[in-house]
Amino acid sequence: MLQGKLKGYSLILASGSPRRQQFFKELGVDFEIRPRPIAEKYPKQLKGSEISNYLAQLKATAFHGTLNPDEILITSDTIVWHNKKSLAKPANTTEAFNMLKTLSGDWHEVITSVCFTTVAEQRTVSETTQVKFKKLSKEEISFYVSNYEPFDKAGGYGIQDWIGLIGIKKIKGSYTNVVGLPTHLVYKTLMDMAG
Repeated sequence: MLQGKLKGYSLILASGSPRRQQFFKELGVDFEIRPRPIAEKYPKQLKGSEISNYLAQLKATAFHGTLNPDEILITSDTIVWHNKKSLAKPANTTEAFNMLKTLSGDWHEVITSVCFTTVAEQRTVSETTQVKFKKLSKEEISFYVSNYEPFDKAGGYGIQDWIGLIGIKKIKGSYTNVVGLPTHLVYKTLMDMAG
């Protein structure tokens, strides 16, 4: 349905995330993968969705002046927000362990912002989901960090991974948002933009 609406448009997904790419396939739209590296730095005074909005828009700047009139560029960023701090992707095993130790037994927010850029306009949407971990043991955290891939994920975990299966007690909001893309918002925004 969405693909029919987008006739005449080319979608560019500027993300190397296999999870986001899979969601776009499942939405039934054709897209081109064109990631461009950019330093993910943001002003320290930003909080919550202000950070993910800023970074999603920042990623779009790497394409400035290169878009064709029929192209819609999609950039996005996910952060984990806990105790008034943003938990980005862990740099090493120790950071990943400490992040999960901090999240253990508590609620946190997963915020994903998606920026849609064309030659004529830019729209940014964001979604917040609340997630609660059970009290994780040191052994469970160590097992996950050693055997899975926490380093490419905000907060050091993937809800779709083993740690999500055994550790997530409650979730309030969009599940796909926690995986890395609020698919309902992406669908709605693209439908609106395609007119």
